[in-house]
Parts: sequence; structure tokens; C-alpha cells
Amino acid sequence: MTMRIQPSILSADFVNFESEFSTISAADGIHVDVMDGHFVPNMTFGLGMVKRMQEISSLPLDVHLMIENPEHWAVLYAGTGVFSTTIHFEASSDPVATAKAIRATGSRAGLSIKPNTPVSEIKDLLEHFDQVLVMSVEPGFGGQAFMPAALEKISTLRKLVDSKNLSTWIQVDGGIDLATIALAASAGADTFVAGSSVFNSADRNSMIDQLRSTAQSAVPSF
Repeated sequence: MTMRIQPSILSADFVNFESEFSTISAADGIHVDVMDGHFVPNMTFGLGMVKRMQEISSLPLDVHLMIENPEHWAVLYAGTGVFSTTIHFEASSDPVATAKAIRATGSRAGLSIKPNTPVSEIKDLLEHFDQVLVMSVEPGFGGQAFMPAALEKISTLRKLVDSKNLSTWIQVDGGIDLATIALAASAGADTFVAGSSVFNSADRNSMIDQLRSTAQSAVPSF
């Protein structure tokens, strides 16, 4: 199983993204949290900023929309050329139609669930999405502690994805460090959003490599 590390720029220097991106070249992608101050109690970047990030980044951008009305906005963000565009199940009135619209732009479609949303709510939607993001913290702010309850959700998702013969990535975001990434990988996650643990490191690329290696070592062998 391939392990992917996508540092979250929520922990980066917001006024120096070009230089910040250059310090994480070992990553598999860059996780971009878009917040509108309504769906979550914080605000970050808008469409214009993401478009500019796409222009300067040599790594794929994984855009996580923590916003209301994703039916309108998701296709606009996807249309900037980003690698993947993730919407929240809790914010979407028609996740399947939105996934189709995202995919039509060439972007991968992702679906995220908050800590209180059970996997059973999305189990019939999996084939319409390229990745599922399990939030292991309440979305809105970086630097929070990993919620262990996410592990059961990851495990349930892994069983569902495998039983349906899907290639859906299982992504986890929130409190990921060298200890929690091993737990999440052993539960079945393969894609990891790490913010503080990467950007607070003296050698960010070394930390990315350590996280990936730790996750790979934790994968159960069958």
C-alpha cells in the first residue's frame, strides 16, 4: 500500500507560500484548507489565492473545502487545475452530483466527514469519490490533538473500500505526528495530512520522510 504525506499549509506562513512550498518538496501533495467562517468558525483562503497557489506549486494541491454551498463553489476550485477537491458531506445537499461536476474538470473528488458523522452515512456514496477524508479533529483550526475515535471509522472505511474493490484513498487529517500516523496507518489509512508536525520541524523534508516511513512500517501484512 502506498503511503502519501500531504502537509497542511494551515500551519505555514501565510504571507510566504512560495518559500514555504519549497521546504516541503519531499511531500506527495499540499493540503489546502479553504474555510468560509460559516461552516467552520475560521476563515482562510479564497478562490483567487488557491488559483495563485496552483500557479506557483510544483506539488499537487489537495483542496479541502470547509465551506457552505459546495454545490456552487467546488467546481470553481476544481477548475483551477488542482489535483483534488474535497467537499464536506455535512455541507452538501447533493454530494453525488457535486462529485460528478468535480471529476468533469479533471480533478479528483473527495468527501470529508466530521468527527460526529458515522461512516454509515456515506457508505453508499464511496464509488462516486476518489478519496474519503476522516477528520480526526473538529475542523477549523490546526494544532489540535488526534481523536482516537477516528481509528474505528478508518478501519470501517478500509473494510468497505476493500469489499467493494474500490481504489478510494482513505485520508486522515488532524493531530498527525509520528505516533498517531502509525495508529492511523495500521487502521487502514493511506493518505495523511500533517500540519504542525511538519511545519514546526527544523528539517521539514526529513520529517515528511519519517512520517511516510513510519506509516509504511505500520501497515498490517496479510
